[in-house]
Amino acid sequence: FRTVEPLEYYRRFLKENCRPDGRELGEFRATTVNIGKSCCSITTADGSALVKLGNTTVICGVKAELAAPAADSANKGYIVPNVELPSLCSTRFRSGPPGEEAQAASQFIADVIENSQIIAREDLCIANGKLAWVLYCDIICLDYDGNILDASAFALLAALKNVQLPSVTINEETGLSEVNLKQKNPLIIRKHPVATSFAIFDDTLLIVDPTAEEEDLATGTVTIVTDDEGRLCSVHKPGGSPLTGAKLQDCITRAITRHKEVKKLIDKVIKSIKPK
Repeated sequence: FRTVEPLEYYRRFLKENCRPDGRELGEFRATTVNIGKSCCSITTADGSALVKLGNTTVICGVKAELAAPAADSANKGYIVPNVELPSLCSTRFRSGPPGEEAQAASQFIADVIENSQIIAREDLCIANGKLAWVLYCDIICLDYDGNILDASAFALLAALKNVQLPSVTINEETGLSEVNLKQKNPLIIRKHPVATSFAIFDDTLLIVDPTAEEEDLATGTVTIVTDDEGRLCSVHKPGGSPLTGAKLQDCITRAITRHKEVKKLIDKVIKSIKPK
């Protein structure tokens, strides 16, 4: 029945306010995060994190490089995000150049960075007009089972909090940069944006943290991004069923609660890996 009439199969569960995997409509899948060397052996990354949201598994590595600032923003560095959905993570993706979903996810992450001001780009400037940091944030999906946006945003935040940048100065006499690898400083994280995604069923019913199957059956999706103060950073709604003001407010309220849960989880993991 699930194979022949998947939507009808789901509706029978949704009528009882539950889902085939046993979750309530507003319940997230088990969420875990591992940060830094405890998560993965990316020895070349300056910060890394691995996030699991149910079966969806995402890894983020941040690589820092030095570059000259752009002429029109001489006092700012760069943050360059990229989301990859390789064929190994799901049969729905093909090898080759980034598909539509990967491009949309990369743009979503770029918007989250810009709208939330997670890092002030001025903080990445080393010498005005001469030298700045470029942060390449590569987010790779290892196992895809829906809700890639929440997992990607979570992995990015956790990896950025793990970044340690060496001290860099410019030699007055030679004009060359000098890097001190023994003296490292963490990034200044100004905001903690957290994404919370919902699938819309039959134009009215909202379920949180959809699986890949639920996303395929839904009549629309919406992702709410909030920060530490409960401020709305962005609403990402790629078409589909419209939402009433009241429904959107429900989503925002649930997103604020989710933000607290995620922030608590990150803080707990970071505390556990700090040297005693």
